[in-house]
Amino acid sequence: MYTIMNRQEKTPIVEALRQYRKKRIVSFDVPGHKQGKSTKVLIDVLGEKCVQIDYNSSKPLDNATHPIGVIKEAQELMAEAFKAKESFFMVGGTTSAVQAMIFTACKYGDKIILPRNVHKSAINALVLCGAVPIYVNPGVNKELGISLGMSIENIKKAIEKNPDAKAIFVNNPTYYGICSDLKKIVELAHKNNMLVLADEAHGTHFYFGDNLPISAMEAGADMSCVSLHKTGGSLTQSSALLINNNVNGNHVRQIINLTMTTSPSYILMSSLDIARSELAINGKEIFKKVINMADYARKEINKIGDYYAFGEEIINNDDVYSFDNTKLCIHTRKIGLAGIEVYDKLRDEYNIQIEFGDIGNVLAIISVGDRTLELERLIAALAELKRKYKKDYTHLFDHEYINPIVKYSPQKAFYSNKYSVKLDNSIGKTSAEFVMAYPPGIPIIAPGEEITQEIITYIKYAKEKGCVMQGTEDIELNNIQVMEE
Repeated sequence: MYTIMNRQEKTPIVEALRQYRKKRIVSFDVPGHKQGKSTKVLIDVLGEKCVQIDYNSSKPLDNATHPIGVIKEAQELMAEAFKAKESFFMVGGTTSAVQAMIFTACKYGDKIILPRNVHKSAINALVLCGAVPIYVNPGVNKELGISLGMSIENIKKAIEKNPDAKAIFVNNPTYYGICSDLKKIVELAHKNNMLVLADEAHGTHFYFGDNLPISAMEAGADMSCVSLHKTGGSLTQSSALLINNNVNGNHVRQIINLTMTTSPSYILMSSLDIARSELAINGKEIFKKVINMADYARKEINKIGDYYAFGEEIINNDDVYSFDNTKLCIHTRKIGLAGIEVYDKLRDEYNIQIEFGDIGNVLAIISVGDRTLELERLIAALAELKRKYKKDYTHLFDHEYINPIVKYSPQKAFYSNKYSVKLDNSIGKTSAEFVMAYPPGIPIIAPGEEITQEIITYIKYAKEKGCVMQGTEDIELNNIQVMEE
């Protein structure tokens, strides 16, 4: 009997590329490197097999902007694996998928309910389409200094005040592995004729592992985007957009085609095909091992003392409804170092690259490619860092998130008449640009928000500690663009 698992073994794009390559077709189309013949360096750096499947769209290989062949089949297999109605391959990362979701749900002037601790891609989408954000300030864990999820009570209030909102946007999970009560949010949204859009950039594994938070499609969300490259094993920049029954897939494809490249990479799309097949067949076993590794690392790091690798104990059934156990989040403040300082020292002194460091925490991503040996290196390095650098911590900044004062929509502020002022002279003015530390790429301030002394103090402290600041025209962030009011 032909089963779902049999189907999931198929990789249509990969097979089509193999067959196309066997034909030894003489290329008078793009790309101009002609499978690596233009320069030996391409093959030396990227590898012959990789370069030789860098093809242009053609009838045998299908076309991602209007798929009717192998890409269509691969997307159907992706939808089946993720229990969605349809899926779309995204080669512009989950940034492009987040924006496609918002463009699908909202037109100019439409309201969208969302947490303020969203990725910059979501607010960028509001700049482009002119939708109006109704922010739900996330909870804050004062001990860790981090923003949490959205409480159901706050979402109810936002819906009551804005019954005409078109959608609710949810992080599932946040960068720190924290999830809101997604099933309840879906119930509330649908009761009030609103769509639910889920940013699952860090939640691909929710669809395949046991003992993990609920996935967006399982919870009944209308659209979701998953970064298979983050925790699913595909190549960087490859992602997927998932939709459920309340959304018109043909319209979504039109939205995607507004901004997607007409030359999508077959290297990226084939990696999505491969990763999907591997996850569908072996995902449960893979993520059982991943969770075990992360749990082991948490236990060993907490034995060191002063570090706090937090986990399910922070669940409160409210703004921390569930927690992603694969996330190895470590609070560093009590060793006297900011998270970004630990992040830098791990890389510079121990050749260990972790995902990010902020003011008080670091995050190590544990996923499909990790092994226990590498985790032991991380644990040993953290222990040595404590021995070498531990100092008084009372002078350290103790929180990450500042509730914004929103005065105008992001689009109105971004496209307004504006002028540049010294950061120190900007208090009380309205920002016309973003300021964020990257990673994680969550704006400290966004266009349309009032600049306060607290925000300036935070920005200066983050710069001093070594955070990479982005978003402003002035790369050094000595000046900031503000609105003419």
